[in-house]
Amino acid sequence: MFDAVVFAGGGNRCYWQGGFYEAAAPRLGLTPKLVVAASAGAFAAAYSLLGIGAQVRQSVYDGCGPHLKNFDVAAWRRGEPLCPVGPLYNELLAQTIDDTALARLNAITDLRIAVTRMPRGVPPLAGAMLGIGAYQLEKRFFHPVHPRFGRALGFVAEFVPVRTLGNARAMHEVLMASSGVPPFMPVTSVNGAPAFDGGLVDNVPVEPVASIEAAGGRTLVLLTRLYRNMPGIAGRSYVQPSRKIDLSQFDITNPRGIRAAYELGVKDGSAFAASLGH
Repeated sequence: MFDAVVFAGGGNRCYWQGGFYEAAAPRLGLTPKLVVAASAGAFAAAYSLLGIGAQVRQSVYDGCGPHLKNFDVAAWRRGEPLCPVGPLYNELLAQTIDDTALARLNAITDLRIAVTRMPRGVPPLAGAMLGIGAYQLEKRFFHPVHPRFGRALGFVAEFVPVRTLGNARAMHEVLMASSGVPPFMPVTSVNGAPAFDGGLVDNVPVEPVASIEAAGGRTLVLLTRLYRNMPGIAGRSYVQPSRKIDLSQFDITNPRGIRAAYELGVKDGSAFAASLGH
């Protein structure tokens, strides 16, 4: 039914995508030949395609909670990261995706992960702050599905084919980079150069699916926030949560919110499949 699927970024909101795909994919017979994803949506795509969402969520539910701090100043003074979410995410990736899982994922589909490269001559951290600020301003005041400020400032999107990665550790690095929003996540290099959150150019990374749509194929785009106006593009279907997901992107203290996002995704995925007669 759909030849390609796009997973937008959105931090913890992406657990909605996991629920949606888990509910809708078997009913729709989804076997996309191309999947494109950004930021936390890339991890949601990986575990959804592998069918290990329940395992991932249980690890997250067990590891998150009010005993943690989103900003740990005491740890930072000891020389540790200010935001524990980065190390926790890296540990989750190591638990979830090994070389066997990577090989299985590559046999399922062509997964491409969006990362962002800085404008030439701009220091990485300064560039990241500039990109994050531009993204937040554009989303807040103009609410576009596909932002433009990042490209106008010289940021460049790069889509890393997972099939080109030699081992699971390389995939972990690309996934970390695709969610790279300092200070929450560490700066990570991909192919020898710093790479940052794929959402700094477009949080809904549809560029690689354009050729499939031009050839008459169909694309399903999984958003994570609510939009008033959707682009009308032949062959492309956008779906969004049925209500706002009240969950901070990098919050590691709220496993109930993560569970609620997943459960809403299951409900919305089932409704979407039913709307298509499945």
